[in-house]
Amino acid sequence: MPDAPHGPAIAFFDVDNTLLRGASLYHVGIGAWRSRYISGRDIAGFVWKQARFVAVGENRSHIEQARRRALDVVVGRSRDELVALSHQIFDSRLMRRLWPETVAVAARHLAEGREVWLVTATAQEVADVIAERLGLTGAIGTVLECVDGVFTGALSGPVMHGAHKAEAAAGLARAADADLADCWAYSDSHNDIPLLSLVGHPVVVNPDTVLRRYATERHWPVMLMRPASIKAAVRASKKR
Repeated sequence: MPDAPHGPAIAFFDVDNTLLRGASLYHVGIGAWRSRYISGRDIAGFVWKQARFVAVGENRSHIEQARRRALDVVVGRSRDELVALSHQIFDSRLMRRLWPETVAVAARHLAEGREVWLVTATAQEVADVIAERLGLTGAIGTVLECVDGVFTGALSGPVMHGAHKAEAAAGLARAADADLADCWAYSDSHNDIPLLSLVGHPVVVNPDTVLRRYATERHWPVMLMRPASIKAAVRASKKR
């Protein structure tokens, strides 16, 4: 359980397989297909990559393919369309795939006076909607180039992945005058070792094989969840 903060502090959360089971991009793809942004042939690739991501986690090839696919989905579309689609996807798909354990931890951080930021490779607009709907402080995602409100199919800056996450988190901490030793970070992927190593309180969540070994060697806390907890949370929400 998070300790009470002594000063300004931030908790950084990865999204895919940390806050959400699976890849957020997959669900964006499903929503884009249903809204006729992409074809049935295109969605087959999303389905396969989602299955692989849930089974083995992310790797550099997955990230690059996801980047290209995301750009293909939104090119020629407006930012307002992507924001509206993201709200729709959150309600129809993401809400019932959130890990209740990590959502609860994020809520505790907020209750104890910390900022809670998502730091994720998913598109900034999608990340903003997830943060907004969960009542979090904010999000840093991958910025897609937009001209006159329309996506061009290019990026503005790097994919928010690996060392870039750590750089973004360090920048946020400086802006908030937060001591990184008092900050927290949560991720499932060895690609986020730079982010986890940056803070005083790293926590690994359903880690991949490489991260599990790395965390064990350093005695980092490990959160292990099972899909049954998501099903139980969904059932409970329907009873309310």
